[in-house]
Amino acid sequence: MNPINEQLTNPKSIAILGGSEDRSKPGGAVLHNLIKNGYNGYIYCVNTKGKNIQGQITYNDIGDMPHVDCAILAIPAAACPDAVKTLCSKKGCRAVIILSAGFAESGPEGSLLQKQIVDTANKYGAVVIGPNCTGIMTERYSGIFTTPGSINRKSGVRTVDLISGSGATIVYLWEQSIVHGISLANVFSIGNSAQVGAEDILEYLDGTYIKGKSSDVIMLYLESIPDPEKFCRHAASLTGKGVHITAIKSGKGSDGKRAASCHTGAMATPDQAIESLFRKAGIIRASGREELINIAAVLTYGKPEGNRLAIVTHAGGPGVMLADVLNSYNINIPKFTGKDAELLKSRLFNGSSISNPIDFLATGTLDQLMAIIDFCEMRGDVDAIAVIFGSHGLSDVAPAYRAILDRIKISGKIIYPIFPSTVNAAGAIKDFHKKGGVTFSEETDFAKAFAKVALCPGCFENDPAPAIDIKSIRSIIESSASGFLSPGASRMLLDACGIERTKEIIAYDRKELVNAAIEIGYPVAIKVLGHVHKTDIGGVSLNIADENTLITEFLRMMHLKDCRGVLVQPMISGTEVYIGAKKLPGFGPLVFCGLGGVYTDAIKDVAFGLSPISRKEAQYMISSLKCSLLLKGSRGKEGVNGTVFAEYLRRISALCRAAPEIEEITLDPLIGNNKKIIAIDVRIRIS
Repeated sequence: MNPINEQLTNPKSIAILGGSEDRSKPGGAVLHNLIKNGYNGYIYCVNTKGKNIQGQITYNDIGDMPHVDCAILAIPAAACPDAVKTLCSKKGCRAVIILSAGFAESGPEGSLLQKQIVDTANKYGAVVIGPNCTGIMTERYSGIFTTPGSINRKSGVRTVDLISGSGATIVYLWEQSIVHGISLANVFSIGNSAQVGAEDILEYLDGTYIKGKSSDVIMLYLESIPDPEKFCRHAASLTGKGVHITAIKSGKGSDGKRAASCHTGAMATPDQAIESLFRKAGIIRASGREELINIAAVLTYGKPEGNRLAIVTHAGGPGVMLADVLNSYNINIPKFTGKDAELLKSRLFNGSSISNPIDFLATGTLDQLMAIIDFCEMRGDVDAIAVIFGSHGLSDVAPAYRAILDRIKISGKIIYPIFPSTVNAAGAIKDFHKKGGVTFSEETDFAKAFAKVALCPGCFENDPAPAIDIKSIRSIIESSASGFLSPGASRMLLDACGIERTKEIIAYDRKELVNAAIEIGYPVAIKVLGHVHKTDIGGVSLNIADENTLITEFLRMMHLKDCRGVLVQPMISGTEVYIGAKKLPGFGPLVFCGLGGVYTDAIKDVAFGLSPISRKEAQYMISSLKCSLLLKGSRGKEGVNGTVFAEYLRRISALCRAAPEIEEITLDPLIGNNKKIIAIDVRIRIS
């Protein structure tokens, strides 16, 4: 059950514990924001030293206060547990926002205080936001102590919701939103997320979403994701409803990475899991605050149908710089030629360029600008239009900005306004924002944001899992000890999940070796048993075509440390690829693929996806590899069957879900051609 309740989002009464006349204190600031933004419910102040604080009813003790829906705490951390207990048990309070710091973020004693609060809230069915947060803002009230802290929604304008694990980041993002003209609707500062995390807020937004009324853009700043499965489920559900989500997940460092026994498993990291989680849910990842804001600003206009952009500018330099960045992301900037283009050029001043970017010069007129936009709107090879329009300070740009905004509201194609003159045109830009427009000030920042939006594949809907023999898989797993499975058990697991493997025979002495080679047929390959990096120690010998070479290589390998025997396999030609999976705490199996054999570590061209893997996601993973053209075949070399490769990714994903005991699995290499892919080596570790 979602902890978010009506008392939090639409309280009929709010108590401020620690309310103050001093607006430089959280208790004073949050009270001021409540009043300033017109909260129409009852407001109670609790302060042992004050009376009639900021004109509100004030009590010296919680016990004297009437019942209340929601309480905002700005009191010392040590006093919070008793206050929450009194509020919940005696005052009917079912929503608590704790601004105070000094909890889990400060050490064990603070963690104990935090736990006591959550235990009390859970006992009485109350919701707790924070502690160590800046508060929340909904359409009903501004229970937040930061500046600006003002409800700035504009009628008929697409709004943005903001969720952040950092209070300071809330402030900075809010300020940047105002600079761009973004209208914030709901703001949730979740602080330590003692009870409520980002996934709970997403669940609430998902469950209450009404198209045309709710925000269609969500910004997230996350420092942790305690429940990735729930987070992904509701983010994907919102994305499926047409909501666009962009997020920062901080903490990409190496701390917390688990050592991997399989060498490919070492490539799987928690940050790769986050990347895969966001992609699965259709979330656009940002690397910093400015990029997050720019992506959100792009999304307020909606996502374009494709990535073909027309650039309209009256300043050549910004247009070229915009095109340069877009080209680096492989965004399509169609070249405009033909009779229509020449007709447009005839309407512009000499020296104008219409090839794209369309540069109509600093002397260009508003009528010319509108004619250019008309031209771009009519073209079938244009999905969106970027208009760069600044001011040299010699004329008023306000009429042009009003005309651009009017066109944005009626255009069948998205028009993105880039207004670089933040000083000369400050007044006109402010007026543009008041009328509901969202702007960009820097063309290359816009380009990066547009590219991420245009190239986002959207969420990947789950398909039915591939048919695998779960009964056999469970039998093999349950009869095996922790650690690496025997080659025989590993081969049986591949058979059970429908992955074709090469024929192989284990040989411990010369007689078994020779018989194995005869049974398989020359040429053969032999590999030492038990080593992870066989090639590094000279434990692989390929293309053995006769018995003498076979025995010589066998004797050499038997002198390698810990070698107890060899694996004999037929030689198979084709392109080497690999598939692996690694279980990451909290995320489950992370599946990955790339070029195999000696190229695995050397190139590190890897694609990742969180299980379960859909057909669309598997195909996306393969196509996102830098070596994807090689896998399709090039310069006369046969490629790899992409359908089989994608299906194997799904089957390994299904295997890991059927056997959660699997810590790591590596198929490296698999040999592929246009017809089939065959597993050569497999290593599986369970616990």
